[in-house]
Amino acid sequence: MPTETGLTSVATPHSDRAGWSRWLPGLKILLQYQPSWLRHDITAGLVLTSMLVPVGIAYAQASGVPGICGLYATIVPLLAYAVFGPSRILVLGPDSGLAPLILAVVLPLSGGDPTRAVAIAGMLAIGSGALCIAAGLARLGFITELLSKPIRYGYMNGIALTVLLSQIPKLLGFSVDVKGPLRVIAATAQQILTGHTNLVSFAIGFGTLVLILLLKRAPRLPGVLIAVVVATVVVAALGLATSAGVAVLGPLPQGLPRPSLPFVQLDDLAPLLTGSVAVALVAFADTSVLSRTFAARTRTVVDPNQEMVALGVANLAAGFFQGFPISSSSSRTPVAAAAGARTQLSSVVGALAIALLLLVAPALLQDLPQPALAAVVIAAAIGLFEVADLVRIYRIQRWEFWLSMVCFAGVAILGVIPGISLAIVLAVIEFLWDGWRPHSAVLGLVDSVRGYHDITRYPQARLLPGLVMLRWDAPLFFANAELFSNRAREVIASAPGPVRRLVVAA
Repeated sequence: MPTETGLTSVATPHSDRAGWSRWLPGLKILLQYQPSWLRHDITAGLVLTSMLVPVGIAYAQASGVPGICGLYATIVPLLAYAVFGPSRILVLGPDSGLAPLILAVVLPLSGGDPTRAVAIAGMLAIGSGALCIAAGLARLGFITELLSKPIRYGYMNGIALTVLLSQIPKLLGFSVDVKGPLRVIAATAQQILTGHTNLVSFAIGFGTLVLILLLKRAPRLPGVLIAVVVATVVVAALGLATSAGVAVLGPLPQGLPRPSLPFVQLDDLAPLLTGSVAVALVAFADTSVLSRTFAARTRTVVDPNQEMVALGVANLAAGFFQGFPISSSSSRTPVAAAAGARTQLSSVVGALAIALLLLVAPALLQDLPQPALAAVVIAAAIGLFEVADLVRIYRIQRWEFWLSMVCFAGVAILGVIPGISLAIVLAVIEFLWDGWRPHSAVLGLVDSVRGYHDITRYPQARLLPGLVMLRWDAPLFFANAELFSNRAREVIASAPGPVRRLVVAA
């Protein structure tokens, strides 16, 4: 029987599963560590570092906090997850999908004050972390299953659009001080028409974006690092920061963050609570899906409740060390896997490498151009869009496609936090509706396809003489009992011949 920690598929006694290893799977795998893994983990960690630095800084700025916070929000959560995380190679850190949620809370509450922005983002991480830990301890890891694929695609497409639009002004070399995607589009267009575009900044940013997208075809190459290094070298060598007004990152503070409790005002608590719920839900939904995907590849089992606890601890750690909310990374985790990572030691190596950079050479990144960082975020946002699956859903279940479009419009028009709230409400309504008025189908044999299938989707399907097979896509209970009875009578009455048996597939 697989263990609940997901670290190995070998059976363990019940007492072991319920003991310390249940909550500290990282320490358990350390005791089982094989020397042959070390070389792979160190190599993967160094490769991972090449992505962690530019991506962390870029997502921090997209979240409305200083770039250095992105490195703080990378180092500490990676170390925390290495101890508490059930997945062997999952990589946590700043995420493009969370950036607009964080920005939606930080921007209006901070008033443009960087110190206040860091405090608010830190408290948001603590709030979402506490919610994840509480939900994990209460064994509520299943709650994200309420968000169906169409709904999840809808709000993620909306988030992707929000992220992309927020970075276009930086790519063009100017800034806009408005909220909401529609207002951002209008303000960006106005700035372009009035001639505020910095063509050199645009060339740097657009060139970086093109290079990142081209290098994605070679997954073993650190495409983000290569593109950002090229942009930084060009800006530094030609002195474009002073001669052409290209915005650069500037020197980073030397050293590591000290633990502290972020201070916020009482008036901030209500929006922080709302934001924490939205961040926790989105972060765990993405983390659980990615964790299960890689667990299936490595033939291990991951406990979703422990995954929620580990994500919560990582967010708490980020909040207490001047970071902001983090999630799993669908771009950096495959890099670690492709580089040969065997355990979370690869993430520890990456965290220590970034810490060494901040201690020894923080000025190394001072010429990193802001348009290049915007290009990193835009490339990530492009990867968030889901189109192919939505086309399939449109062909199979059209009303679910339009449900996804409503969620997309909610995020794009109302904003990220209200859009996520709308998605949750729609998810609950969909769940109740599916149980009350479920889909049903008469099944028949299809010569070219194995099994029994819906005759409306396969008109060539053959019905068995004297037998009707009715698929009922919900549990049978009092609210849908009458509908089921009517549907059963209807399919029997419409059968081509006398019916002797009714088989219900429920």
